[in-house]
Amino acid sequence: MNVWRLLGASLFVVTLSIGAGAYGQGKDKDKDKDKDKGKVEQKDPGKGVEKGAEKGSGEKLEWKAFDKAGEKFYQEMTTTTEQTMKVMNMEVKQKQSQTFWLEWTPEKKDDKGNYVVKQKIIGVKMDIEIGGNKISFDSTQKEQPTNPLTDFFKALVGSEFTLHIEPKKMTVTEIKGRKEFIDNLAKANPQLEPLLKAILSEDALKQMADPVFAAVPEGGAVPAAGKDGNATWSRPSELKMGPIGDYKTNYTYTYNPAKDKKADLATIHVATDLKYSPPTTKGTEGLPFRIVSGKLESEKGSGVGTIVFDIAKGRVEKSDMSLKLSGDLKIDIAGMDTDVTLSQKQDSTLKTSDKNPIPGQK
Repeated sequence: MNVWRLLGASLFVVTLSIGAGAYGQGKDKDKDKDKDKGKVEQKDPGKGVEKGAEKGSGEKLEWKAFDKAGEKFYQEMTTTTEQTMKVMNMEVKQKQSQTFWLEWTPEKKDDKGNYVVKQKIIGVKMDIEIGGNKISFDSTQKEQPTNPLTDFFKALVGSEFTLHIEPKKMTVTEIKGRKEFIDNLAKANPQLEPLLKAILSEDALKQMADPVFAAVPEGGAVPAAGKDGNATWSRPSELKMGPIGDYKTNYTYTYNPAKDKKADLATIHVATDLKYSPPTTKGTEGLPFRIVSGKLESEKGSGVGTIVFDIAKGRVEKSDMSLKLSGDLKIDIAGMDTDVTLSQKQDSTLKTSDKNPIPGQK
C-alpha cells in the first residue's frame, strides 16, 4: 500500500465510526522492531534448483523510473470494497469505491544517493454507501453534491509528499509533507485531527509506501528458479494504525521468465497473507468506540493478483489484486462490550501512464 491506500483505510475508519456512533445512539435509547522488517526475503536458492544456478536466474527487474529528474509519470489507482458488519443481530453493509490519481516527479538524488521523488494527489473520486446512506465526490467534475465529507475530500486534492527512497532495497527512508497534510485535512474536519495524527504517523506513511516498490527483488536481481522454472521472493510489511490496531502482511512474488515475459513486460504473480491484531493501548484518539480485542485474517487463497512490470521503463505498468478479510472484533461502545463479525472483499487496480489521465488536465 501507498499513501492513497492508507487514505482509503482512514476513510474506512471514518465510516466505521459513523456506523458505531449510530449504533451507540440506538443502544442508549433501549518499541523494539523486527530487524528484518522491510528486507526482501528470498527463498534458499539451493532448494529445488539445478546445479550451477545458485547465483540467480540472470534476469533483472530494476526500478529506473526515478533515474531522470523531471520526467513525470502518472498513476490511477482504483479500490472497491464491500463490507458486512454484524452487530447485535443487526447487519450493516458498506460499499466503497475510491480512485486516486497521482503525479510522480523524480528530483535529484540526495547526498546519500537516495531517490528523491515528489508524489502529488491530482484527483480523487469517492463513492461510499453505508447503512443505505450514500456519499459521493469527484474532483474531476466542476460541481459537487454537498455531504458531510465534501470538504475532507476536497482537502485531499493537491496534497503533496516528498519521498526519499533507498535505491537498492527500494524502501522509504524519509517522508516530508505529513504535518501540512494533516493540518489541511484537520481544517476540513477538526474532530478527525487526533485520529489522523494517530494513524498517519511518519512511520506508518513510510511503511505504507514501501510495498509499492516491493514488486521487484532487492537489487533487481531475480533469484534462481526452481525446477518448475519459477523464481520466488517475499517481503513482510507491518502497518501500525494506533487505536485501530496493527496489520502484518507478507507478500510472496512468483515470476517465471520463460512464461511470464513478453518483450519488455514481465508479469509477476503475487500472493498476500494479512493478519490483524488489536491495539495494545486503551486510547481512542477521537473514535466513538474502542477496539478491545479481535482477530482478522485474509481468507486462504483470496489474496492473489498480478503485477505487470515494464522492464525498459523500470516501473510497474499495471496491477490487480483481490483480497478477502474476515474475523471477529470486540468493541467498547459507551462502556459496553459489543461483538462484531466482519467480512470484507477488496479489489484494487493500478494503471501507469506518461500523460495525465484526467480529462482536461496536462
